[in-house]
Amino acid sequence: MSASTTGRATPRLLDVGLGAVLVELGDIDEVLALDARVQALVVERVPPWDTVVDVVPGARTLLVTVGTSDGAPPTGALVGIRSALLELATGGTGATMGEPVVTRQDHAAVEIEVVYDGPDLQDVAAATGLAVDEVVAAHQATPWRVAFGGFAPGFAYLVGGDPRLRVPRRARPRPTVPAGSVGLAGEFSGVYPRSSPGGWQLVGRTDAVLWDLERDPPALLAPGTVVRFVAREARGTREDRPTPGATAATVDRHAPDRCPGLEVVDPGPLTLVQDLGRPGLARLGVSGSGALDRAAHRLGNRLVGQPEDRAGLEVLLGGLVVRAVGDLTVALTGAKAPALVDGRPAPHAAPFELRDGSVLRLGALARGLRTHVCVRGGIDVDPVLGSRSTDVLSGVGPLPVGRGDRLPVGPAPATFPTVDAAVVAPAPADDSLRLLPGPRLDWLGDPDALAGPTVVWRVSPDSNRVALRLAGGPLRRAPAVEGVELPTEGLVAGAVQLPPGGEPVLFLRDHPVTGGYPVVAVVHPDDLDAAAFLRPGDEVRLRWVQPSPHRLRQGPAG
Repeated sequence: MSASTTGRATPRLLDVGLGAVLVELGDIDEVLALDARVQALVVERVPPWDTVVDVVPGARTLLVTVGTSDGAPPTGALVGIRSALLELATGGTGATMGEPVVTRQDHAAVEIEVVYDGPDLQDVAAATGLAVDEVVAAHQATPWRVAFGGFAPGFAYLVGGDPRLRVPRRARPRPTVPAGSVGLAGEFSGVYPRSSPGGWQLVGRTDAVLWDLERDPPALLAPGTVVRFVAREARGTREDRPTPGATAATVDRHAPDRCPGLEVVDPGPLTLVQDLGRPGLARLGVSGSGALDRAAHRLGNRLVGQPEDRAGLEVLLGGLVVRAVGDLTVALTGAKAPALVDGRPAPHAAPFELRDGSVLRLGALARGLRTHVCVRGGIDVDPVLGSRSTDVLSGVGPLPVGRGDRLPVGPAPATFPTVDAAVVAPAPADDSLRLLPGPRLDWLGDPDALAGPTVVWRVSPDSNRVALRLAGGPLRRAPAVEGVELPTEGLVAGAVQLPPGGEPVLFLRDHPVTGGYPVVAVVHPDDLDAAAFLRPGDEVRLRWVQPSPHRLRQGPAG
């Protein structure tokens, strides 16, 4: 950011892959002011704003994502959005970005009871120079206010607390933070609505229900809400289970006895219902989610002669066993699993009939991670927020498929399959992913250390649908930002984040919608499906698109 003649920081525009742009501003008030103007234009759907999919406020930035309903960036859309954003952000329309933001005041203050026994309470005390009792008192003494939502459904970024409590995030994020954990990070406090990864300093826990789809609105803490924390004694340990206090409402997945469907004999290690996701809900803390291997999902639906967005099953590492209820048409795509129907081999990437009472059995995968099972008519569970996908980070959507479930299949479409089989390209001999420069590439000390010709990363065992965690030699930050805390900003699928520990995190479809570590690269959208193919222990090479990485660093572009 540079200073303008008005004394206000000049906005910067930073590309985030091929389908998003990050507007860097001076403070949270400027962000919320620009957000309000952008939202008004998006509602009108006037070009170029009709291409906007998501708008995500951060502490100092506004992330604007463009695309079609399936997430593909329209040609030239980002160019028009960049120009329009720059005009808005610099007051080209006559608006003054420095105006204070008027927040909603049509809801009562919320009181949240907290047991102050967090695992980082002593570290926070040491970092602030306060005693533990003084940290607890300071957290309660000043009312907090919701600035914006993000990260996960029901998560709210609270500002306005005691400035003495400003502490950095943890050097290495925890793979799992328990639901109800109360944390601090920079100028913010927040409460984790459900179990999820996180890098905030945890000072306590609460039983408050942050997100409930049966409540209107689902989030307890709307922007502008005043929040007061009140200490209480421990009354036991909170469970993280799929109830309104932890996730979205569960979905009835049990079909009537003779409704066409699939009866689950064995779900294997993990089987999820997936479609093409629920784009456009990032403001609620809900990521796009959906099938990780989009190409495989679309192909399977085409093979059975139906629209590409119909829901199917995403099967992790094989092992699924299902029995047909009624005559069904099925296609298997994605990672090739040995498949048997009543003991006879079933084809891959070709439609086949699964007769009433027949049993389809998927064997273990020799390579790859996820097989897609598409059924003509689609898996017809009830949609949640417009999609049948399971989002494992937020808990929105159907529960994982369980033994004994009867999954209904919807009516067959009027169209018929137009191909008998598909030619599927073999998996590449070397697992490599192309990288585009991230908005914070200049935070990375040496781009070649991330994606040099001899650099090999290994997929960590704690990887999942949220992110691939890459193990290898830790990366160093650029000297100018060593120890610097990045204010929270929006994330996209494919973002490669650099935590202080130095081992990169590559976010997949179920990513948090905001984060507080620098995004130094973004996986090329055409390679994101390939990332879903990688399993723990696999080696992966990252390579920069041209030009060379040393010319990819972004300056203060307008």
